[in-house]
Amino acid sequence: MKKRPFLPAFFIFSLLFTISTAAQTQDPAKSPAKPVTAAKTAPGEVVRSEDIEVDVAEALAVIENNYVAGKKINYNDVVKSSIDGMLHSLDPHSNYFDAKEFEQFRTDQSSRYFGIGATIGDLSDADGKVVATYIRATFENAPAHRAGLRFGDKIVEVNGTNVLGKAFPEVRNMLRGPRGTPVKLLVERHGSGLRETVNIVRDSVPQPSIPEAYMIRPGVGYISMTGGFNQTTYAEFAEAMKRLKAQGMKELVLDLKNNGGGLVSQAYRVANSFLSAGQTVFTQIGRLEGTSENYRAENSAPESMPVVVLVNRNSASASEILAGALQDHDRALIVGENTFGKGLVQNPFMLDYGSMLLLTIAKYKTPAGRVIQRDYSDGNLYDYYTNGGIDSEPGSETPQGPESKTDAGRPVYSGGGIKPDVAIKPDTITAEQARSQSKLASPIFGFALDLAHGKIAGFESYKIDRPITFNYDIKSTDFPITDQLFAALKQYASSKYKVSGAQFDKERRFVERTLRSELITAAYGSTSSLQVFNEFDTQLSKAIDLLPQAKQLAIEGQRAKATSTGLRGAVNPDR
Repeated sequence: MKKRPFLPAFFIFSLLFTISTAAQTQDPAKSPAKPVTAAKTAPGEVVRSEDIEVDVAEALAVIENNYVAGKKINYNDVVKSSIDGMLHSLDPHSNYFDAKEFEQFRTDQSSRYFGIGATIGDLSDADGKVVATYIRATFENAPAHRAGLRFGDKIVEVNGTNVLGKAFPEVRNMLRGPRGTPVKLLVERHGSGLRETVNIVRDSVPQPSIPEAYMIRPGVGYISMTGGFNQTTYAEFAEAMKRLKAQGMKELVLDLKNNGGGLVSQAYRVANSFLSAGQTVFTQIGRLEGTSENYRAENSAPESMPVVVLVNRNSASASEILAGALQDHDRALIVGENTFGKGLVQNPFMLDYGSMLLLTIAKYKTPAGRVIQRDYSDGNLYDYYTNGGIDSEPGSETPQGPESKTDAGRPVYSGGGIKPDVAIKPDTITAEQARSQSKLASPIFGFALDLAHGKIAGFESYKIDRPITFNYDIKSTDFPITDQLFAALKQYASSKYKVSGAQFDKERRFVERTLRSELITAAYGSTSSLQVFNEFDTQLSKAIDLLPQAKQLAIEGQRAKATSTGLRGAVNPDR
């Protein structure tokens, strides 16, 4: 067989060599040299990286000379899929990032992206055809906000390209770009119908870990830590705690639903806020020097207020470290669904050509010694990420591993995430109901556009003719959806979209929530609109009701800690 060097083969060889030098303690130069190829290797024999290079080069040569697509082969895809397959045979969380993906990874970790800083959405006509994409809200101090863009501005052109009729994901991609680059928009103001050219310079746009924090009830603070654990997470958390305590917060609901994890160091710092010095936050166990360590809290004056932590099946990794630490020390009541079950720690290894290998180097345990990682022994990624398939019941999994005990003696289990202390299923709808609601989205948005610009007769008080007021805690009196307004919406939808009033009556709860959310977005921004959805969140409502139980749990945890350290005296979680 003809053998000749390939750049992809060299690249794979470079990757394997990088792994051997960066992730192994043994010097590869001292490994016994055995002049055999991988295909001829007997069990237990060592395979040299040179042997692997030869086999890969041979395989690529066969593909290039014989594959039906011939020269149309995309070698980047071939190499990437080869590396991904190799890594996923190890575990589901080791991954390879090419240069473009690595740049996006770095952006995600930095809690920012580059663009104009606006949320957008499209409006469809009665036939379901996209009419245009509109500005829904801008972010505080972002380029779009400084340029004066507002709710309802129709985006007509982006850099001279007509975007009318294009769905918002396509328009969004045109708006994003490198920091410092210009983008020219032609927008049509919904209120006046006038068109205006707006020149914007793309800049860094924050993607906060905590999109919203406010007083949800008198004395009860709510912090939505749903944006992952990134470089700014703890700073955002500390600022939110300071602000809410100044407003009278005595109890806290910490929302980790859909938080897929991120930087473990940030989860540690948040946990450290609630745990006493010396209490274990988590234990990391790895094969490399410096990767096995017991991470303990260092806080001599931790927060003592009752805490409920909300989790679901999408709470993973660093979220589970935080939830597990607070549960094992009986410091917070965990409420919701069973978490995902990712207990592996990845470390980035820089490679040639601007790429990166994210390799699992350790696993972690909770303070009680629980291993959180779910089973991956069959190597089936689909089953791993869907918990056995699309027919499985979300959040119903139960860890099956060994039993451990919390500080107060409550049983907790290894092997598949964090099981909540109180299981509460989320509100769900049928597929038929979802289709019905999707048909109402454009009529509601179209009505909100007219309502916010004073075009609905008799409801001029709903007109929003000012820039967004950021960091606002909404009140029940802000943009109420009255019977009269609901009737006006039904009339609008009937005349412009041929949607019957009966359809709106059937989905009234959804319609009222969505319309009010659009108006709150126009007046106070997209993050404040989350408060509207929270008013309808059954899990959150029940979590608030469970705060007395969280208070009692904190007392029991302090008693257990006092007993274990030989201390006695009054226990007061509200000191």
